[in-house]
Amino acid sequence: MSVTIPVTLDRERSYDIHVGAHALGELRDVGARYDRVAVVTQPPIAQHWLDETVEYLTQGGADVQVHTMGAHEVDKNLRTVEQLAEAMAEAGILRGDAVVALGGGVVGDTAGFVAATYARGIDVIQVGTTLLAQIDSAIGGKTGVNIPQGKNLIGAFHQPVEVICDSRTLRTLQQREFVAGLGEAAKYASLDGPPGNRPLWDLLAAHAAAITNKDPELLAQVVARCAAIKARVVSEDEYERTGLRATLNFGHTFAHALESLTNYRYLHGEAVAVGIVFASSVAESLGRIAPGSTDGYVELLERLGLPTGCDEPVSREAALAVMRRDKKAVGGITMVLDGDNGVELVHDPRPDALARAFGAVGC
Repeated sequence: MSVTIPVTLDRERSYDIHVGAHALGELRDVGARYDRVAVVTQPPIAQHWLDETVEYLTQGGADVQVHTMGAHEVDKNLRTVEQLAEAMAEAGILRGDAVVALGGGVVGDTAGFVAATYARGIDVIQVGTTLLAQIDSAIGGKTGVNIPQGKNLIGAFHQPVEVICDSRTLRTLQQREFVAGLGEAAKYASLDGPPGNRPLWDLLAAHAAAITNKDPELLAQVVARCAAIKARVVSEDEYERTGLRATLNFGHTFAHALESLTNYRYLHGEAVAVGIVFASSVAESLGRIAPGSTDGYVELLERLGLPTGCDEPVSREAALAVMRRDKKAVGGITMVLDGDNGVELVHDPRPDALARAFGAVGC
């Protein structure tokens, strides 16, 4: 299965998402467009996919420089940005050159932010090699790094000129990281229409075992459907001005707090899964969804092998403080909650609903 999904912005900034086996071959054309390319990657990914990436770029005619960084959320910081920018400057990367982000969400977010700020902005090609990157973080132009006060608080919108999702790269993922990516897939399933009419939800529920075993045809369907949902949302609300794009943060308000307060012990998709249960509990307490709906979320997430609660409690007050600093927040806590017509932004949910949600996830 090979699919090209357009992200429609203005004429000069629209781009394609290439999904399929051997999609890395698209890098030949990338190499033909730039004199120099800085490939930013991480050691585990480089072991499997760097040689092929460099080969395609050099076949196109580019001079390729390789820069590595850490693969974990704690490595997504301003010091890493500085190190990469200095290395690129020493390698002679200029404004007309490009960055290729080869890796998961950490590499994509960091390299994307470097591209957004280096020489006041150079092109970036996002080559997602994890499930999370292919269905979410590589698409849409959100870049950024973490600071102690919160996740992604330093960042910029910087759209890629191309997104490449080679399905072969998912085979080399460690199982925990692969399953964590299914947390974002579950999020997209919740965005795929109103409750009871969600095709992606039905696909995940019907084939959970085969998907967690990396069935290639089913995975291609999941990646393509998630990418298409995000492409549509980004095309309609690139800068989060209407509230539509903010709905992509379903499950993320509590997830970001959980990640920050546990020093990123949870993988991002794992935290999102817990955050989905938290958000569903809030929505159920507010009467936005039918009683027992949270159980449906828990069942799907558990079938996908994802956590549905905290492995140990975190401070509720500390979590609420982080949630109030969330980028969606408007004078208090703002969450994305499910409802009869689908997910939407809700401001200042009642304290009792939040308290019950903490209980639902064991915090």
